[in-house]
Amino acid sequence: MPEFNPKQILYTPDALNDCAKDLAGQFPNATMQEVQQHNKLPDMGLKHYKAKSDLLVLGKLKTKTIRESGRSSDFIAPSLANGCYGGCAYCYVDRHKEINPITIFTNVDEIVAAVDHHAMKQPWPKIPNQTDPVFYTYDVGCNSDLSVDYAIFKGIKEVLTFYKDHPRAKATFATKFVNRDLLELNPEKKVRIRLSLMPAEISKLVDVRTDSMEKRLLSINDFYDAGYDVHVNFSPVIVYSKIGNTKRDWRDDYRELFRQLNEAVRDDVKAQMQCEVIFLTHNEAQHITNLGINPKAEDLLWMPDFQETKQSMFGGINIRYKVQMKKRMIDTFINILTEEIPWCGIRYIF
Repeated sequence: MPEFNPKQILYTPDALNDCAKDLAGQFPNATMQEVQQHNKLPDMGLKHYKAKSDLLVLGKLKTKTIRESGRSSDFIAPSLANGCYGGCAYCYVDRHKEINPITIFTNVDEIVAAVDHHAMKQPWPKIPNQTDPVFYTYDVGCNSDLSVDYAIFKGIKEVLTFYKDHPRAKATFATKFVNRDLLELNPEKKVRIRLSLMPAEISKLVDVRTDSMEKRLLSINDFYDAGYDVHVNFSPVIVYSKIGNTKRDWRDDYRELFRQLNEAVRDDVKAQMQCEVIFLTHNEAQHITNLGINPKAEDLLWMPDFQETKQSMFGGINIRYKVQMKKRMIDTFINILTEEIPWCGIRYIF
């Protein structure tokens, strides 16, 4: 886990409740600056990574929409935060802002009230599906990394406790960080943590400022013992045949990753573990931005000969592997996984 110590806290006046004042009090040396909108920041004269290190934004989430998912969860909960300390080269959240520091939404009481109202309107008992056989699952970390948010904001613990105690709802989030403070919570399997995994050498290039693959793998048993439902998230799967001038095949690297996972995880943890698999989707505007931030990553992410444009469900133009090639890539991935870790079921893959 990084040591986050912002030098400046930007806030909207409507976000300054007791939670916000308590949060700001953790950083007594940070200067406070009022802004009109949390998602339209003034020019702070900071570059990409510097903004993620030096700024913290406090805002109030006004639109508490709950969207259907069907993949990582049944529903996507209203965001608790936006942005991340990490600087992953493929992150879709970073595509939409020139700088994207961590923004914490301080009106957690309103957010969990919206989820409670939504969950209690769903048919009960739930019809079992691939997200969970019993509870309605809500992804609480789509636009941020909850492990980092938990280290900053006490309200995140309150939210996870809400899901722990709820009769119908269960939380889930993916993470690239290992926050060992989460081990003290014991959510009694009502929170699913999905550790994001990829070959270590690739992670060093594209998972900028996140915890190492070794740390993530070694934390899996601990999170299970602490009361979490633990899955893994192979995302994004990046296809390559070399790194720089060195020949390196993605298939060999994933085979090695699966063997490392098999070695790290105990049998009782394997019995409950499943995975989700998402092949890389990139974006032309992000590619151009990355050329000035992390150009080496673009050697892996931007491969026009193998990619085609795709309009996202939210209207953006993205780049993905060509459909027929991707079908073969998916078959290859499934075959390797089945050979190496047959105990790990695939919840979904695309």
